[in-house]
Amino acid sequence: MTEQQLDAGTGGTILFDAARAPQVDAEWFSPHRWRERGALRSQAGGRGGVAIIDTPAGEAVLRHYRRGGMVARLFGDRYLFTGGRRTRSAREFRLLAELGRRGLPVPAPIASRYVRHGLRYSADLITARIPHAATLAERLADGAFNADLAGRVGAMIARFHRVGAWHADLNAHNVLVSGADLYLIDFDRGRLRSPATHWQRANLARLKRSLVKLGARDAAGDTFDAEWWPALVEHYERSLRE
Repeated sequence: MTEQQLDAGTGGTILFDAARAPQVDAEWFSPHRWRERGALRSQAGGRGGVAIIDTPAGEAVLRHYRRGGMVARLFGDRYLFTGGRRTRSAREFRLLAELGRRGLPVPAPIASRYVRHGLRYSADLITARIPHAATLAERLADGAFNADLAGRVGAMIARFHRVGAWHADLNAHNVLVSGADLYLIDFDRGRLRSPATHWQRANLARLKRSLVKLGARDAAGDTFDAEWWPALVEHYERSLRE
């Protein structure tokens, strides 16, 4: 991992994986610049501020950190600066790098940046795009969610929980399905902590609420509670013991 200071007038730092991208500058974090080069594949607004870009390191996802809820009206995309290593972008970049080193299925971090704005900062993260992937929410919507997929999701989550990887927002939008492979994405505010039943079960409960909110019970009726969710929990518990 390489750390590069931005110019003094800007104030901030860029982190990048030099093995994937030997040199990264501020323009990497500008969707406008990628559009000018014909390398901006798509861009979505909302809280995530996500763009799909073609970079020298391959196809990637550029995400601008934004606040959600009522706080967004006051601070938008600004966060209180308490040190470079504590910025959301740097912490997520380092966490993804560590999870990748442990062989866990996460998108590879390519680069991150924060920019100072007085006592606050804004931040961005670039990760490798998972090819041919759809979210678990999309698989539910197109009728591809079943007991087999639920079991595989449970086993994958157990792999993260075994090493103490806590996902702050484990929901159906943050589980990617790419053929036979599964991934967890968006580890903003995630961290490594001591394995414990209370937060592990809370993680699972959050995922279940997400699936129910997206209509899993409406789509499957009693099958969700009788087969799909029990399959997820069974494979989770089995894998957690391995």
